[in-house]
Amino acid sequence: MRVNAVLLWVLSVFFLLSAAVYGFWTWLDSGDDQRIEAVGTIGMLLCAVLAAFIAFYVGRVHSAQGGELPEDRLDANIDDGDAELGFFSPWSWWPLLLGASVAISFLGLAVGFWLTYCAVGLVLISLVGWVYEYYRGLFAR
Repeated sequence: MRVNAVLLWVLSVFFLLSAAVYGFWTWLDSGDDQRIEAVGTIGMLLCAVLAAFIAFYVGRVHSAQGGELPEDRLDANIDDGDAELGFFSPWSWWPLLLGASVAISFLGLAVGFWLTYCAVGLVLISLVGWVYEYYRGLFAR
C-alpha cells in the first residue's frame, strides 16, 4: 500500500503540473482574448485532486493497519495474501433471477415505465428468496 500511495502522489503532482502547463499554453494560444481554456484545465485539476484524495486515504490506511501487507513484503508467499471471501452457494439460482429482474427494471426505464412497476415485484421476490434461501428447505440451518 505504501507503493500505491507514493504512485498516486506522483500522479497527483503530474496532473497538477499538466494542468498548469495546459492552462499557460491555452492562455498563450488564445490570441487577443487572453483567456484560459477552462474545461481541460479544471478537468486536469480535478484529476489531481482525486489522485491526492485516494493517495491520502491509502496512506492513512497503510499507517493505521499496524504492519506491512503481504503484497508489500518481498519474502511473502502467494498464500499469505489469501483472505476469507465469504460463503457462496454454487447451486443457488437466486442471483441469476435477481440480475434478470434488475435488467428488466432498467429496460423498463428505457422502453416503458409500466415495465418497471412489474419488475419491482420480481426484484423484491428474488431478493427475499436469495436472502432467505438457507432458512427453509433442504439446506436450512
